[in-house]
Amino acid sequence: MGFDARTQHTKVTSASDPAAARQVAIALLARRDYASGELRARLERKGFNAQIVETTVAELAEERVVDDARYAANYVTYCATRGQGPLRIAAELKALELPPELIEAALSGGPDWRALAGEVRNRKFGSEPPADWPEKARQARFLQYRGFSSDHIRLALGADFDLD
Repeated sequence: MGFDARTQHTKVTSASDPAAARQVAIALLARRDYASGELRARLERKGFNAQIVETTVAELAEERVVDDARYAANYVTYCATRGQGPLRIAAELKALELPPELIEAALSGGPDWRALAGEVRNRKFGSEPPADWPEKARQARFLQYRGFSSDHIRLALGADFDLD
């Protein structure tokens, strides 16, 4: 029987072995970055003792191998390039159990959200402003789903129509 790299890291020798927990954490982090809460959950699902997991994640955070601020900033950049707005990104980061102050700092360091809303609208619907109210509502719903605020949406859709 040969070495199987896919299953080697998932074998837990002991739920209370700190070296094994660290090894699995490093193997997970080698593939992609994780928020500390996300890494904790992954290690606990693999069967490690909660106290060992907490200690391991704290050590990795102290060594800056796991860095929630870096993770949040990278996440904001990634999602913004995909055309997602700050409300949606904030909700996803909150679900990953990141502290609100880190989320706010990452979002404030992100792109110009107003300009991004306009770019996303132009990519989807073209540069012409919406011709009527139903089309304007449709475009507004699209931007709202993407996670842009009502201010961003109003600016992206242009001035309000003249009702006369």
